[in-house]
Amino acid sequence: MNASSRNAHFTNARVTNFYYAFVFLPREKRRAIEAVYSFARRGDDIADSGLPADEAAAALDRYRRIFDACYTGNTTLLDAPELRALAEAIQRFKIPRKPFEDLILGLEMDLTGARYTTFDDLSLYCYRVASTIGLICIEIFGYQNPRTRDYAVNLGTALQLVNILRDVQRDAQRGRIYFPQEDLDRFGIRSGELLAGAYNDPFIELMQFECDRARHYFDLACMMLPAEDRPSMKAAEIMAAIYWNILKRIQRRRYNVYGKRVRVPRPLKLWTAFAVFLGAEWHK
Repeated sequence: MNASSRNAHFTNARVTNFYYAFVFLPREKRRAIEAVYSFARRGDDIADSGLPADEAAAALDRYRRIFDACYTGNTTLLDAPELRALAEAIQRFKIPRKPFEDLILGLEMDLTGARYTTFDDLSLYCYRVASTIGLICIEIFGYQNPRTRDYAVNLGTALQLVNILRDVQRDAQRGRIYFPQEDLDRFGIRSGELLAGAYNDPFIELMQFECDRARHYFDLACMMLPAEDRPSMKAAEIMAAIYWNILKRIQRRRYNVYGKRVRVPRPLKLWTAFAVFLGAEWHK
């Protein structure tokens, strides 16, 4: 692999939240993390492509074979620098297969248009598409205490819940309703209202309820992170801080997530990254 490939950045503008979390990592770990996120983005692109069911299934099958090639060393399918970098990262950091396998199961849930009756159903989805990434990343970051795996699982759930809260209407336009049906029933909301962008008291109450749930998982993540692993989890903590800020911005908008997407300005992301890197507490 030539030098330009070796130093390539595999993330892009669509994952800038991740960029600010990775910026302080040593080069080898940053390259490995970027390869993981690039692979996850490939999966997202399949799930979000709107392809006919048979074509999407074929694309996901190839995605699964690429993942398998990263473990078997079959270089034929590793036809891009980020895929070779992923294979190298898997070997270098001894990343187990199970989180990747679960991630693919989560992508299948999106492709089949899964709906969620209870929060237990949704929490499985959150685990598969987000907590799995956290479990992969901590292998690259390095950790000593097994409790850090619980930190990764709970933080992943918190981040995915924030994504769901932020993208309610966009997801509904794709035919995806992530709020559990039991929650919609509790507040008397029909799924069509989310697609229509209905902003009313029941919607506000639903969003407040779901935001409180996301805060709960942020709280759990904070409690689960062992002191001895805090230094190695700086990148994860920067990510947590940025998403915590998104959650607060949703709340400041009185939960009106329709229209302009809730974002954290880039200068604030950079400031947040520096502050957390230097030891600031984000969870207040």
